[in-house]
Amino acid sequence: MNKLSPADLEKMQKAPNGAPKDWIKVGMGSCGIAAGAEEVYNFFAEEVKKRNLQIDIKKCGCAGSCYAEPLVEVSVSGLPSVVYGTVNKEIATKILEKHVISKMLVNDCIFEVLI
Repeated sequence: MNKLSPADLEKMQKAPNGAPKDWIKVGMGSCGIAAGAEEVYNFFAEEVKKRNLQIDIKKCGCAGSCYAEPLVEVSVSGLPSVVYGTVNKEIATKILEKHVISKMLVNDCIFEVLI
C-alpha cells in the first residue's frame, strides 16, 4: 500500500484551480443515523445537485457528541469551519442558503466553530 505524503493529501483537498474545496460532512455513525442523518445527507446531496452548487457532500463517522446529532460540519472558503447540531431539513436549507451561498454563518444552529 502506497503511503500518501502530506503534499499529496493537500492536493486532494483542493479544486483544480488550486483553491480549497468546499465541503459538507454529515455524521453517519449509528447515533447520527438514528437521529436522522441519512435523511439530512440525502437532502444535501439532492439540493446540491439540483442547485448546481460546487461543494462536496461527504459522510463521516461519529464525533462523540451523540446528544447533538445529526451533526454537520461545513467548510466554505472565506469562513471558519463550523459544526451545526441537531440538523434537520429546515436547518439544512438554512445552511445551504446562508452559509454556502450567502457566506454567512447560521448563528442560531452552531454547535462548534473550528479554528
